[in-house]
Amino acid sequence: MLAILPVILSGGSGSRLWPLSREAYPKQFLPLVGDETMLQATWRRVAPMAGRAPIVVANQEHRFMAAEQLRESNAKPEAVILEPVGRNTAPAIAIAALQALRNGDALLLVLPSDHVIRDERIFAQAVADGAAAAADGRLVTFGVTPTGPETGYGYVKAVPGVGVRPVERFVEKPNLAVAIEYVASGEYFWNSGMFLFKASRYLEELRRFNPEMLLACERSLDLASVDQDFIRLDAEAFSSCPSDSIDYAVMEKTPHAVVVPLDAGWSDVGSWSALWEISDKDSNGNACHGDVIGIDCRNTYAYGSRLMALVGLEDMVVIETDDAIMVGRRDRVQDVKEIVSRIKREGRSEAAAHRKVYRPWGSYDSIDKGERFQVKRITVKPGAVLSLQMHHHRAEHWIVVSGTAEVTRGEEVILLTENQSTYIPLGVTHRLRNPGKLPLELIEVQSGGYLGEDDIVRFEDTYGRV
Repeated sequence: MLAILPVILSGGSGSRLWPLSREAYPKQFLPLVGDETMLQATWRRVAPMAGRAPIVVANQEHRFMAAEQLRESNAKPEAVILEPVGRNTAPAIAIAALQALRNGDALLLVLPSDHVIRDERIFAQAVADGAAAAADGRLVTFGVTPTGPETGYGYVKAVPGVGVRPVERFVEKPNLAVAIEYVASGEYFWNSGMFLFKASRYLEELRRFNPEMLLACERSLDLASVDQDFIRLDAEAFSSCPSDSIDYAVMEKTPHAVVVPLDAGWSDVGSWSALWEISDKDSNGNACHGDVIGIDCRNTYAYGSRLMALVGLEDMVVIETDDAIMVGRRDRVQDVKEIVSRIKREGRSEAAAHRKVYRPWGSYDSIDKGERFQVKRITVKPGAVLSLQMHHHRAEHWIVVSGTAEVTRGEEVILLTENQSTYIPLGVTHRLRNPGKLPLELIEVQSGGYLGEDDIVRFEDTYGRV
């Protein structure tokens, strides 16, 4: 039998679990359940059954986070493919299939990177059950056994029987009354968004039903460039690709779709209420993450980074981050997407990024800001270096808190250690490097008429951002 090659889809807009998840830091990079991030848990779950290294498809803005988290999990991907724009799941999977075929056909196990599966033994058995059908040319989808009339999922109706069986039809998200009928019938499953099929068979079906999409994918991969460990798809070619899900583009049309029932504690963690449902709870139904003190609270979810005191809350969600707080009823938290839309319309930054922003070289935390000044705490990883750059509108003062800083300032290069500082005048070319074996921590004070992140002119950059 062909080897199983995991395809991990790591896209996402970060709106449903705001304010913890954001565009620049969506939920797959967060440790929402346990100590691992969801991306890391996805790889660990499938690593024992993988016969080939994974292919990861990611947003180019998330490339270094994805690579770093996979490195921490000892994953060595066959390829990390970067999408210049989002085009939904059908093109993403097509690109992965085309890339896989460069090293021979394989059974692609397609997995979103932001799902939770509690019983991994049952999941492994479901994959094994589906592998034979996939090797025989079927396109396998995993149908989750419903635990209730959920209206937030699509459904798959299977031909009556047991085990692996043909798909009768896919159904859009139903209203409550229809969902109740589906669950009562025993013939419908939740559509998990996980699939298993030969790379060659998926491309055959896509060519049959959407040749324009496949042609754009082929062109974007043929014209792709290699940047460090990443494959950058050609932006113009991929942008011309039709946007569609695998369900619409292939699975609903092919006569070769089959479903494998899955009852393994699956969740797509699509809302704060869904996260509450899968979390460990106390005797009053409360689930907490962080330093939380609750009095007379029931069925409430709380997540925060500092002391949170809750009194008399029932069926509530309370989420706290450095720059935002969200409070809502558990049955209304899906509406957080409207909050994110409003934040975007008002031109505010909280929809896209946290106060602490991660970069390939480390991170920075904007700890204070006012008219004509901004203060950041900067952390640089051992051996890492920032771009050679200059600013038109601001000057910078750097104070080393711990570690050693190698500072390029114009034509000079100086070393700074703890409690030493330097000044970077407006318009002077500069660079920061950590030559040590410990993290470099420093405080940066910016002053000037404009302090936006787009006031950076890069001349050289280790990470391909020039």
